[in-house]
Amino acid sequence: MNTLPSQNNQEEIIVSRLIEKGRAAMARFGKVDQEGVDLAVTALAWSIYRPDRARELAELAVKNTGLGNVDSKILKNQRKTFGALRDLMRVKTVGIIEEDSEKGLVKYAKPVGVVGAICPSTNPAATPVNKAMFAIKGRNSVIIAPSPSGLTTTTKTVDYMRMELDKIGMPEDLVQVLPAPVNKLLTQELMKQSDLVVVTGSQNNVRRAYSSGTPAIGVGAGNVTVIIDESADLIDAAGKICASKTFDNSTSCSSENQLIILESIYDEAIEALKEMGGYLCSKVEKEQLRDHLWINGKLNREIIAKDANVLAGIFKFAGKAENAKFFMVEDERPGPGNLFADEKLSLVLTIYKAKNFRESLKKVDSIMDVCGRGHSVGIHTKDMRHAEQLAEELEVVRVLVNQAHTYGNGGGFDNGLNFTLSMGCGTWGGNSISENLSYKHFINTTYLVRTIPEDKPTEKELFGDYWERYGSE
Repeated sequence: MNTLPSQNNQEEIIVSRLIEKGRAAMARFGKVDQEGVDLAVTALAWSIYRPDRARELAELAVKNTGLGNVDSKILKNQRKTFGALRDLMRVKTVGIIEEDSEKGLVKYAKPVGVVGAICPSTNPAATPVNKAMFAIKGRNSVIIAPSPSGLTTTTKTVDYMRMELDKIGMPEDLVQVLPAPVNKLLTQELMKQSDLVVVTGSQNNVRRAYSSGTPAIGVGAGNVTVIIDESADLIDAAGKICASKTFDNSTSCSSENQLIILESIYDEAIEALKEMGGYLCSKVEKEQLRDHLWINGKLNREIIAKDANVLAGIFKFAGKAENAKFFMVEDERPGPGNLFADEKLSLVLTIYKAKNFRESLKKVDSIMDVCGRGHSVGIHTKDMRHAEQLAEELEVVRVLVNQAHTYGNGGGFDNGLNFTLSMGCGTWGGNSISENLSYKHFINTTYLVRTIPEDKPTEKELFGDYWERYGSE
């Protein structure tokens, strides 16, 4: 007598069929040269960069998830994709990718296999395309696991990617998506069966990926702090902070959550931020905000990433607050247990005052004890020694200087970081990479090793200084 498969077996069957189709697509795609690979990557980029689709997917994302705003998502769909395409067209991933005659080494790029790409609700269109471009550049196939709220947007995005691949004669199954209904069990099964798992979003998913038994790359939690130094151009800094903080209603992990301002320029900096649309909450308004933004110590998912005027109504703010672009709350003691020192995913910016630069650095470190260690910090300054001090002393991967953090942290046209929507945070943030996710993480490397003239120093050359100081006995 035949019996229906168990729930777990159903998920295993669904994923195994997708994996099988992905491997078949890879087998066909494996015969393509570099020109063909780059054509496929360009097709994926065009699938979302095309203006009508960039808007359609942005509108769908906001409608489905309730997170962010349409104009920002259009910009993200196009700018991030364009920048990533620029980066990918400049590198080789087929055959020999590097030769070092002095060391006698030749490097060959090889695929990693079928990639399971876990994507967040905050970027249900841009992140799937970004990861697919990286994966296909390495001649892999990819299966996208959407967030439940982003399923409709992500499925439509994958449909467009498949359409463009078919248009150029490439296998559609290079890019697939988990079918509805998406749930934890199905996503977990994808993690189990894939050759590589790449996770952006929920830290629970990151931890599950690392414990899945499959090689995994996850990215850490964001909670960016930015310092305004005494030497900063305050108008420039305030303008960049406003542009960054308000982008997509602060859904980005690179959005400023805390601002530390040096005491000597504090009042002037606050006025500059007000001129750019910031509203400084009174003590009473701060409590009103706290009571709505957190419920039982956890972010209120019903109001995060909403427009400023919507938040003003929810917080029961009136007057100038109703026309604000973002809200500033002053706080004193950052550290564990302080909600205002945590990531807020909303148009709320916590402001701290520091007596001097050394104290500002200590406050940043205390904030990272709450959340965001390893991710990034920013500084607005004309004193590069202070920027260098941050880079030398703090456990962060990226230190951005005089930049709109959300725009620059995942790659910029005026900085040297590669474009990505996934920022590794090193072991500080519980990650296996301490750089921006890129195509490099989607290739295996074979080394052809030739003999070279012997490179063997004498014992005295290596131990001589040690022997002189401590003896050879």
